[in-house]
Amino acid sequence: MNKIDTIIFDLGGVLIDWQPEYVFLDEFNGDRKKMQWFFDNICTSDWNENQDAGYPMAKATEERVALFPEHEKLIRMFYGRWVEMLGDAIEGTVKILDKFIKSDAYKVVALTNWSAETFPIALDRFDFLQWFDGIIVSGEEKTRKPFKEIYDLTLNRYNIIAENSIFIDDNLRNIEVAKELGINGIQFKSPEQLIQQLKHYNIHL
Repeated sequence: MNKIDTIIFDLGGVLIDWQPEYVFLDEFNGDRKKMQWFFDNICTSDWNENQDAGYPMAKATEERVALFPEHEKLIRMFYGRWVEMLGDAIEGTVKILDKFIKSDAYKVVALTNWSAETFPIALDRFDFLQWFDGIIVSGEEKTRKPFKEIYDLTLNRYNIIAENSIFIDDNLRNIEVAKELGINGIQFKSPEQLIQQLKHYNIHL
């Protein structure tokens, strides 16, 4: 096994809690089934990811309202109340990040699907985002995970050897593409599980 010298963190769902339901569950009076229908059919994850890849949020909102005028109020809430969907730091993972930083034995970067329009809000809120050796924000690069170009961009920009790196992401789809490129991958489920998985790479925190 190659010696790991670089750790690549996803942000949302790994280090930062982000949940649209923080806004929408109240709007649907606690009815998760109706809320999920809305996310599956109106403000879908594919639609949101298009903005993560650099599409303007205001334009995306107007286009969606034109398609589904009967849902206008809810559609406008998606980005209009986006800041309320941003939860707290996932403290257990932040502690893991802190240990990597303090060990000084690893290059530590972030690779996130995040709109360039809203990422400054996260930068202001979470001090640990200043700890990274670099952050690739999909919205700034006009592409996103799981497209291979954003992984290649990350490897090239920070002089990372794929086989010597580990990518930590909560989305299995993103991990699978990383592995195709030779990057080691861990699907994040909890800080405790991450610590156990890292031991497979002889990393003991």
